[in-house]
Formats: sequence, structure tokens, C-alpha cells
Amino acid sequence: MAPPDRPLVVSVVVADGLVGSFGLGVSCEVFGYDRRHLGLPLFDFALVAEAPGVLRTDTGIPITVENGLERLARSDIVSITAWDLFDRVPSPALLDAFRAAHARGATIVSHCTGAFVLAAAGLLDGERVTTHWKYAGELAARFPSVTVDPSVLYVDNGQVITGAGTAAGVDTLLHLVRREWGAGAANSLAREMVVPPHRDGGQAQFIDAPVPACEDDLLGAVLEWATGHLAEDISVEVMARRALMSPRSFARRFKATTGTTPHAWLLGQRLAAAEQLLEETDAPVEEVARLVGFGTAAGLREQFARRRGVSPRAYRQTFRAASAAGAAPVQFDGHRPGAGWVRRDETVVEAEFGQPA
Repeated sequence: MAPPDRPLVVSVVVADGLVGSFGLGVSCEVFGYDRRHLGLPLFDFALVAEAPGVLRTDTGIPITVENGLERLARSDIVSITAWDLFDRVPSPALLDAFRAAHARGATIVSHCTGAFVLAAAGLLDGERVTTHWKYAGELAARFPSVTVDPSVLYVDNGQVITGAGTAAGVDTLLHLVRREWGAGAANSLAREMVVPPHRDGGQAQFIDAPVPACEDDLLGAVLEWATGHLAEDISVEVMARRALMSPRSFARRFKATTGTTPHAWLLGQRLAAAEQLLEETDAPVEEVARLVGFGTAAGLREQFARRRGVSPRAYRQTFRAASAAGAAPVQFDGHRPGAGWVRRDETVVEAEFGQPA
């Protein structure tokens, strides 16, 4: 980083029509203000474009960029916002500028699909990286030498940090602040930004992964029964008997029809039911585990850690539903959850810092 006698030069590379408004806003929030009172250095912050001038953001709002790629030659931190994957190829000049900044020792940060530019420059070869989960497969396919992890919010490889999409830019830059200037500075900055200083878990908790549908009438009836009896000991043998089939035939037909195994389907149903109860009721974790068939709280925690990357408690804190007044109570397995289980209708909560949110 910069010596103490000069500001730290931070440059954010943007492209016309592709400037990620959220990622750009996060960069401005972290580096665009004088926050030396929080323990941060003074930043010399500016936007950079291959063709400076008036550029459009992804939402159509125009911004003025005054600096060209030559600024990267004196930058301590170089960041890049989202990049178009299909209609725009990074120019040789842009890739060379990133390579030169990296060779000079600058810290390189990508937001969302900006990782594609770093990969094209060869800066991610042999590294574990991340990007938005929707584009992780495309990144892995285009750059086989890169190990893509779609389940995390950011990956720190030392000189290069890759972040996932949109709000993960907050996590990525707070991590950089924590790494370079300490937890106190990161916590103070997070407090000013009114965000948690660290989010548990990764992108896995935000990925939309619906359970496959079943168009087979016979199997559909069995699956409907299983969904209503998740607390029971359900095995392939139990479901096969209800379908009047042998376990082996049932498993084959199940996979051919749904594209998954009975065990995986059942696990998905139990996780989905657990998520609903955690979001919409105050049921203790132990009771949630019993009702959805995990047996014990330990079993539920293990599956949540493995499949969602967070604990049930952390999931509940993040996704607690604020239901509309007068909404019907949660129904599960044909009955209302026990006494004391209520939806939370409060929209004002206590923030992590002890201030009203």
C-alpha cells in the first residue's frame, strides 16, 4: 500500500453502459470519503475508463469519468465493476493495464462479473475465485485454469480479491479494510454504513434451488404424502411400498421422472420446510428439527451448514419474514404450530450495533 506521506490511490475501472450502479456505489462509499477519523487512510479516489467522458450506468444514469487507463500505473488499489459477458471483449489495452498494475504490486478487486476481465488478463490462473452464482458456470467454462467457487461471498488470494454479485461488494470491501487497517476500522466503517461488519455464510443461502417437480401421477401421490409426513421415518422402502413397487424399481423410476434421488428429494423437502418454519415462526430450533424429520437440532445444524453455509439461527435472523397484518397462520403437516409460535409482524428491529435499524 501507499507510504504514510501520501494518499492511497484507488481507481475503479468502468465501461460505458456496463457500470454496475450498486458496485460503483459501494466503492464510492468505502473509498470516496475522508474517513481518517475511523482509522482509515486518506484515499485519492477516482473512476477510470478506456475512453473517458460521459458514460452510462447499467440503469441509464450518466456519470462523468475524467481519467484514462494511465491512472492505473500509479494506483495502489484497482477495482473493476460488472462486465458484459457476451457483447463486449476486454481490449488488449485494458488487459495490459491490469497486468501492469498487478506486476507493480497493486491490489486488484473485482465485483461480480468483473472477474471475467481479470481471468482474461491471466491474473486468476490456478487460483480459487468467485463471481455471481448465476455466472459461475460460464466463468469456469471459459477459463478452465480457474477454480470457481459459487458458494462464497468473496475469495482473498492476497493481491487479488474476487467478490460475488451486488451486495457482496460490501462484504468484499469491508474484508479488504479489515485486512489492511484492522477490525476496528472495518467495524467503525460498517457502523457508518449501517451494515453488519461481517456476514456469515455465502451465496448458497441466496441461490434459488427449487425441488424438481414430478409429473408422474403415481409418484406425485407418494411425494405429496411424504411432504405431509416429514417428521416420520421415511425411507425408499417406505415410499416404494406406497407406490406398490420394489425399492429398486421405485428408485429408478423416481430418478427418471424427477432427475434426482429419493434421498436428495427428501432432504430438499425437509430443508425447505425448516426454512419456512425458521422464517415464519418462533419455533425453537429443536422443535423445527423434530417437525421436519431431522430428529435433533444437531442434525438440522449439520445440514444447514453443509447445504446453506449458515446456521439455522443465522438463517432465521437474515430471512425472518415480516408478514402482512391479518395473514393466516403457518400451516404445517395439517395443523397449526404449537402455542407460542407466532409470526413476527414488526418491521423495526434492533440493529447489530444497538441502534434502531
